[in-house]
Amino acid sequence: MEYRELGKTGLKVSRVGFGGLPLQRVDAAETKKIVKSLLDTGVNFIDTARAYSVSEGFLGEALEGVREKFVLATKSMARTKEEMERDIDISLKNLRTGYIDLYQVHNPNMEQLEAVMAEGGALEALEEARRAGKIGHIGVTAHSPKVFEKALTLPWVETIMFPYNVVERQGEEYIRLCQEKNIGFIAMKPMAGGNVENGSLAVRFILQNPAVTVAIPGMAAVSEVEENAAAADDHAPFSEREKEEMAALEKELGTQFCRRCNYCAPCTAGIAIPNVFLFAGYLRRYDLAAWSKSRYDSQAVKADACMDCGACEERCPYHLPIREMLKQAHTALEAVGKDEK
Repeated sequence: MEYRELGKTGLKVSRVGFGGLPLQRVDAAETKKIVKSLLDTGVNFIDTARAYSVSEGFLGEALEGVREKFVLATKSMARTKEEMERDIDISLKNLRTGYIDLYQVHNPNMEQLEAVMAEGGALEALEEARRAGKIGHIGVTAHSPKVFEKALTLPWVETIMFPYNVVERQGEEYIRLCQEKNIGFIAMKPMAGGNVENGSLAVRFILQNPAVTVAIPGMAAVSEVEENAAAADDHAPFSEREKEEMAALEKELGTQFCRRCNYCAPCTAGIAIPNVFLFAGYLRRYDLAAWSKSRYDSQAVKADACMDCGACEERCPYHLPIREMLKQAHTALEAVGKDEK
């Protein structure tokens, strides 16, 4: 496993790290197996979040006795000093540790970023926590290129996390500037929210960019840890077939696709929006008609229940036309099997 310094923090991190969001799909026992696999493969960077429900707690239990072997990062969507103080203490308790190496401001928009830095904002709590030894370093995560650009100018930002993968390359110039400014860059969404099926190819693509410090694919199984660690060690040039595969993905997906970040939730009508797009994607890309239709039919609320309120679109960091996409997905999924009748 190759290691890099995480920007000006001085922390040495493995080039592939562990994204903790999928731990919401497993239990504490499986998390312990995953953490052991991280140790075995040399993966030493772990990223989680207050917003990932059980993730911090499962990791805290699994890390007992081996905490010092990892660089531990988490994040909070708190915007005020009071809220951030509370979240830092909750994270420390959940993770069963006396300090957190990197604490990040989680996905602010431009207005929220200003609130974080204003008097009484979350940055005050982060800086106080750093002085108290509760956290080591401060970073920002973003989905908006404008926030990424702004974060590059802020002296307190030591790391930036942003989507980067085979089909999302809009941040490449900013990623280069991270390297130039000695800001650690953490690549999230390596699989484009599950849209890139070839995990090994996805990780290799990201790590061939020398400006990327660490990529953090979400993992929920030991096999995924092993696959991603092996990909990080594979420095072979891309074959013609792999180049064609990446080009085809980029052409098919473009920029208008769901990354399954779930920021659109909760839906006013109760639609599980990312699930609808997942099933429609499998129908479109892999012709898994029966599988997609059966999963869609099992949903408690289908996409045609959309009330056209637009709340989901206001929350989507990618500004997707969700309402129209739901209509298209519902039409395609409901059409499955009708030609045979």
